[in-house]
Amino acid sequence: MDQVQTPPQSEENAPAAALLYDFRRTDRIAKDQLRTIHLLHENFTRAMSSSLSAYLRSYVVVNLISVEQLSFLEFTQSLPSPTCLITLGMKPYDGSAILEINPSLVFPIVEGLLGGNLKAPTPLSREITEIEQSVLEGVNRVILNDLRSAWTPVAAIEFSLENQATEPQLLQILAHNEAVVAISIEVRLGDTSGMINLAIPSIVIKMLRQKFDQHRTVRKSQASEDEQERVLKLVREAELHLDVRLPEQHVAVPDLLDLAEGDILMFDCPAARPLELIVNGKPKYAGEVIHVGGRRAIQIA
Repeated sequence: MDQVQTPPQSEENAPAAALLYDFRRTDRIAKDQLRTIHLLHENFTRAMSSSLSAYLRSYVVVNLISVEQLSFLEFTQSLPSPTCLITLGMKPYDGSAILEINPSLVFPIVEGLLGGNLKAPTPLSREITEIEQSVLEGVNRVILNDLRSAWTPVAAIEFSLENQATEPQLLQILAHNEAVVAISIEVRLGDTSGMINLAIPSIVIKMLRQKFDQHRTVRKSQASEDEQERVLKLVREAELHLDVRLPEQHVAVPDLLDLAEGDILMFDCPAARPLELIVNGKPKYAGEVIHVGGRRAIQIA
């Protein structure tokens, strides 16, 4: 009995190769929620810059670097060791966040709080002592107060200090494959700079999904009325510089130097041609010169 031979498949008709799916991979959250979290922590960094400058009595610059979703293992592996790790409670929600302050910031801050000049004498890579942790408690309270205020538009979360550690690899508050939203913040104290990292469990962010939706709805409704009225009040007292200029003309330098009283300059510009009204250095309107009450004015066309 003859066998039926299957014709070879062309590359175009060949079935697509199957892709392996890892059921342990981190569960993603919506991009619009990440954008909202980014905005919240931009406000957080601005507030923290002012608060730390006042608390440390020195100029502090704080910048938001990134907001991204990682696995808890990826987050802990990105941290230096040893470092200053603080476990944060998030009442009334279950779960804990992680706040990490780089040693490159911790030791200069401790130096400044103890009367120094916010500069570590030498680069230090040792563990933070209990005394140094106690000195940092005031800074931690300032940071948590600003963090609590930044999240108020979305949800009333009471961030609180629960525990302190120094080794990222020994943290056991989350499973390695569990997703977290990692917020990276750069802090500059004079010539010294370092990172502050915050990790919030993605499961908590998902529990707040309805809060995020309400936040976006409130922002859209206020932008049309309340926000416009607020912006109008801010710009009402602003001053504008107005100029009316003829179209650009060219005059030779010798002719300009020979000008005397009574001379007449001929411009290659028709009298009916509109003139430009310049607002703060930028052309904005066109119009013609008129006389009003013995003064010259421009009537916008």
